[in-house]
Amino acid sequence: MDINNIPKEKFQLAKNRDISHDTNLETKPIGYFKDAWLRFCKNKGSVFAFGIIIFLVLFAIIVPIVSPYTVAYEDTYFRYNYPRNELFVKLGWDFWDGCTDKELNETSFIQYKAIGQETGKEVIKNGEYTVRDTITGRYYSFRMDSYHTTGCVFLLLTEAEYKALQAYQDEHQVQIIYPAIQNLPQNLETKYPAEKDNANRWFELEETYSVDANGNVNKKKKIAIPKVERNEDGTPVFDEDGNVQFTAAYRTNSGKDGYESTMLIEEDGVKIYDYALKQQGNTYKIRVDYYEYYIYKHYLAGDGIEKPSFLFGTTQAGKDIFTCLGSGARLSFLLAISVSLVNMIVGAIYGAIEGYYGGALDLIMERISDILSAVPFMIVITLLKLHMGMTSQLTILFIAFFLTGWIGMAVRVRMQFYRFKNQEYVLAARTLGASDPRIMFKHIFANSLGTIITGSVLAIPGMIFSESSLSYLGIINLQTGSMTSVGNMLSAAQPYLTNYPYMMLFPALFICLLMLSFNLFGNGLRDAFNPSLRGSEE
Repeated sequence: MDINNIPKEKFQLAKNRDISHDTNLETKPIGYFKDAWLRFCKNKGSVFAFGIIIFLVLFAIIVPIVSPYTVAYEDTYFRYNYPRNELFVKLGWDFWDGCTDKELNETSFIQYKAIGQETGKEVIKNGEYTVRDTITGRYYSFRMDSYHTTGCVFLLLTEAEYKALQAYQDEHQVQIIYPAIQNLPQNLETKYPAEKDNANRWFELEETYSVDANGNVNKKKKIAIPKVERNEDGTPVFDEDGNVQFTAAYRTNSGKDGYESTMLIEEDGVKIYDYALKQQGNTYKIRVDYYEYYIYKHYLAGDGIEKPSFLFGTTQAGKDIFTCLGSGARLSFLLAISVSLVNMIVGAIYGAIEGYYGGALDLIMERISDILSAVPFMIVITLLKLHMGMTSQLTILFIAFFLTGWIGMAVRVRMQFYRFKNQEYVLAARTLGASDPRIMFKHIFANSLGTIITGSVLAIPGMIFSESSLSYLGIINLQTGSMTSVGNMLSAAQPYLTNYPYMMLFPALFICLLMLSFNLFGNGLRDAFNPSLRGSEE
């Protein structure tokens, strides 16, 4: 068809509604950070990792506040206690209940059985055990409650402290003090030297009577060594309640049968047991069930500790791992975030000046950063320790991270400034008379923000890992009375990895979760702040 000679009938009049024209946008414009957030939320792995990071940060903030224990707190009688979750204990689960599977010889088994018989605190969970006969002897397998293995201990108290403890027993109807013999005969002290100070191994006193030439009755105390009654096959005799039967039986006045608040137990006017052995300096040596005494001690302190229960267990020094890990995580986060913030500010300014002005200035500044980055970090921290020996090691670590930590940020910012400084919008701003600081920080720096934020965030786990490694190797010691670090915890737990793996489990789990989650989070953050993906629907 000849377009210059189109017939008239081919044309039709257009109606108003058929005329196309521009319309106002019905959606609101999306800002830079909102667009980045929307793209970040589409990466499920990064969102999950971000949730883990938030959890770890809240753990580090909240635990040292709510925990009744402190980093400095320790109790040597509650060492090597396994993790205990009170909910699992109430449910009766054989998991996270403060117990561990044990197989012991008969002597050790009977000792633990006797602790439960005397104090009512069962070391053998639920009284359940199995027996295995071998060539070397009989062995007993059971779940051992690590919170009751201490049993009884000897303590030295003043008369006022002793009377206060007696009053507490009367008020709360609980037995804490248990009787103890006053002295062992010399021949038994020689024969059993370790038994004198072992509050869970004892000798019962018996009375013997003799009549002298004048017809007077003399009462004497005789030592009877506890001996286990056995069946014909050699197994110990247990009664219907599961108690071991002894010919010279363990004490029967246990917590289950009431308690005694008198200083002495007497029969027919003759002293049998002492509840308080008088020592020099107006002090008394007493034998106590330490589990109950622990409750009493914290009752007096009013520190909110109702009974020994450690969610993550205790260390070889009797410290609460849950509290120490929370404090160590808080220290790591505070150190890493503060160093990362300082490095970001210094590195951004340094790199911006390099990238914007370039030329000879850039050449000189680059050589300075090259020299600093060529110095090994280990050399830096060693020299700082030598020349700042009296300074806090936390301060030394902060300075060491700062001296070379800003270089990476400066390199990233310099590259971004070289990338954007000749863009059209920068040339337009310069043509309109914008000053150099305004162009640098209002135009170029704003477009480089994604890279800067991503680099700063990803530097945090690296610093935490470096700090933990230095503490673990002993190069830096952040363990003080009121402060600890995850690396110090890992180092202290290493010798006990075979027998008490939980000591290293929780600090190592914290480091693993931190590194994995920050890597996943960093990937999502990098994509979210990528300018080339702005407005992308994928």
